[in-house]
Amino acid sequence: MKILVAGFDPFGGESINPAYQAVKQLPNQIQSVKIIKLEIPTSFAASAKVMEQGIAQHHPDIVLNVGQAGGRSCMTVEKVAINLADARIPDNDGQQPIDQPLRQDGETAYFSTLPVKAMVEEMRKNGIPANVSYTAGTYVCNSIMYHVLHLTQTKYQGIRAGFIHVPYESGQAVAKPNGTPFMSLEMITKGLESAIAAAINHQTDSKITMGELH
Repeated sequence: MKILVAGFDPFGGESINPAYQAVKQLPNQIQSVKIIKLEIPTSFAASAKVMEQGIAQHHPDIVLNVGQAGGRSCMTVEKVAINLADARIPDNDGQQPIDQPLRQDGETAYFSTLPVKAMVEEMRKNGIPANVSYTAGTYVCNSIMYHVLHLTQTKYQGIRAGFIHVPYESGQAVAKPNGTPFMSLEMITKGLESAIAAAINHQTDSKITMGELH
């Protein structure tokens, strides 16, 4: 069994992205499962290309993408990706699509095929603040989640896939306004490791309440 874990490079003026920094710190094996690590560009077009190349090269059983969600106070496992690009800022290639579909031939949305609630539950058991998220935004994180799920529904069937957003790393918060939430890189890495273990151990999700009222 192999898991491809991909994290984004820095964007939006940041010098680091805790997503890939944490991915790099993951062990090479979790529960005897090989962990393949990949850095992907914060670009609508290039990230999709790099991810498809990685899937074609490594033939993973699971794909987990990881991105930064500055301002969120905990790790959030995404439930759904939508077929929409609406970029508040340009991506790293200078592209800023507004109200555009990600794929003309794609579904309106795709749900994660990973056990999102079980992943949150496992992180919490290990002391990591975590929640399910029902919006991955409309930037490159949502885009790559959507593209990977589209691929696993069409070209690479049988692969399970999903996405986790992580908060700012503690060093990033130094220059941010007072009260900006953050998490240590060690805790983010531990959270990813816990989530991956849950994805390995659960083919179906936990039947527990984690929904949102608004």
